[in-house]
Amino acid sequence: MYSLVTGGAGFIGSNLVDYLVSRGESVICIDNKSANNDKFYWNSDKVINIEADICNYKELKNCFTNVKHVYHLAAESRLQPAIENPIQAVYRNCVGTATVLQCAREAGVKRFIYSSTSSGYGNNPVPNVETQPDDCLNPYSASKVAAEKFCKMYTNLYGLETVVLRYFNVYGDRSPTKGQYAPVIGIFQRQRDAGEPLTIVGDGSQRRDFVHVRDVARANYLAAIMPLKGHAGEVFNVGSGKCVSVQDIADEISDNQTYIPKRPGEMNVTYANISKIASVLGWMPEIDVLEWISPLRDLKWMKEDDRI
Repeated sequence: MYSLVTGGAGFIGSNLVDYLVSRGESVICIDNKSANNDKFYWNSDKVINIEADICNYKELKNCFTNVKHVYHLAAESRLQPAIENPIQAVYRNCVGTATVLQCAREAGVKRFIYSSTSSGYGNNPVPNVETQPDDCLNPYSASKVAAEKFCKMYTNLYGLETVVLRYFNVYGDRSPTKGQYAPVIGIFQRQRDAGEPLTIVGDGSQRRDFVHVRDVARANYLAAIMPLKGHAGEVFNVGSGKCVSVQDIADEISDNQTYIPKRPGEMNVTYANISKIASVLGWMPEIDVLEWISPLRDLKWMKEDDRI
């Protein structure tokens, strides 16, 4: 039996594929290479790699033979492109998720793990807890949260076990360093290596809950194998349980800094309450963002394949 990962050649997906392989899993990796990432990470030795579109039902349904778990990461995954083209964000994130869900249902998949976003909390009080109401400030978060509802509906109506993981700010190995999908630490990495000033949005006081991609991969695996204890179809936060300012991150990387105007539709604080995922799935983060960055301040950032 296989585990199937959509978006499996990207930043988070490829780390998840590697983690699953390390756990002895046989993996099908699906990606359409549309993310404009620096590089795509196809695992050619131990994984079945398929280039396919998650919105194409006829193309996708044939990929689900002997699949036990689905990890759905493929999406329109960044804020600014979604603001500029909301129709595309809704199509990729809602139609794409519904298509993958339907293929999983028809194939008799045991459990479906959906990668969502903490952006769905908007300006709710922090730390964010899963029982808070949705507060979507932009098309990206609205489309991702809408897809969460499809997951819950497939659990309630069709009996497909689903788990929704709301990621906070993911960083780590293979993070994009340029383009529309690059998170702030990846951007800072590239700018420092190029001798450029770090571009800090606003005044840098905005705080983020940074969670390492290897911790995210482990959360996905536990979401697939652990008893759900009556929580199928529900949301689980995946964060560090603490927040750090963007200014503090920049200061750990370089003193060469500049500031640009704050973007509309962006949250001031992300901060996860992770008690639910700890209690139900037994997951806790193991990697601290400042400890991960600190040794590299006086060194040139290493390429991701060279980093321990």
